[in-house]
Amino acid sequence: MKIGIIGAGNIGFTLARKFRQAGHVVFLANSRGPGSIKEKSEGIGVTAVTVQDALNGVDVVVVSIPEGSIPQLPKDLFARLPAHVPVVDTGNYFPGLRDEPVAAIEAGMAESEWVATQLGRPVVKAFNSIMGPSLAEKGRTEGEPGRIALPVAGDNADAKRKVKQLVNDAGFDGVDAGSLAESWRQQPGTPAYCTNLTADALRHALSTASKTDAPRKRDMALQQRQEAGQKMSSDDVVQLYRSLF
Repeated sequence: MKIGIIGAGNIGFTLARKFRQAGHVVFLANSRGPGSIKEKSEGIGVTAVTVQDALNGVDVVVVSIPEGSIPQLPKDLFARLPAHVPVVDTGNYFPGLRDEPVAAIEAGMAESEWVATQLGRPVVKAFNSIMGPSLAEKGRTEGEPGRIALPVAGDNADAKRKVKQLVNDAGFDGVDAGSLAESWRQQPGTPAYCTNLTADALRHALSTASKTDAPRKRDMALQQRQEAGQKMSSDDVVQLYRSLF
């Protein structure tokens, strides 16, 4: 597949590397322009492009930027993207940390539902529920015991099927997490978020998530992480999130 990725941070860059290793053609863009990531992109075999060019002739688009930056994307960016091309949202909402409060999300709208309204087209929620180091280092071959699973939520079965294949290519099991409206079950503060579960355990975590309790647990975990500073490894953070449930 040809994959365009908007966002070259930890998740976006790691996905670019993994997708390229799986044999896909990858175009990587960020807000500062291709010159700022050209050398880094060439080092992993992907092509640095403008944000607009990341959507040209691709089979999948991945948007991997902070939720607060979503409104800053060009307003007509997705206008010419064919309707059958899935758009993946990997982001998470962290009000008070890096994002300004969003009234619709605060009122209960799933984060990726809000993203879809901003982009003007449906999205698939995926790759938001794993930390960068785990994404980079903990992938395993299909069928290997203990393989971590990642939830994939959206309203189009074909789009989810394609994204689940990319999850597999990245080294993880893809679990159907339901509709986009149900994607709150994989947001920060839920048992599915950054707990590195196997497929069966992830399905259970999704089913037992509490929408009302998630924001409190999200903020509690963030406070503990900030207090610990650099002392917490990524494995420590996984254990912290598991301890909330």
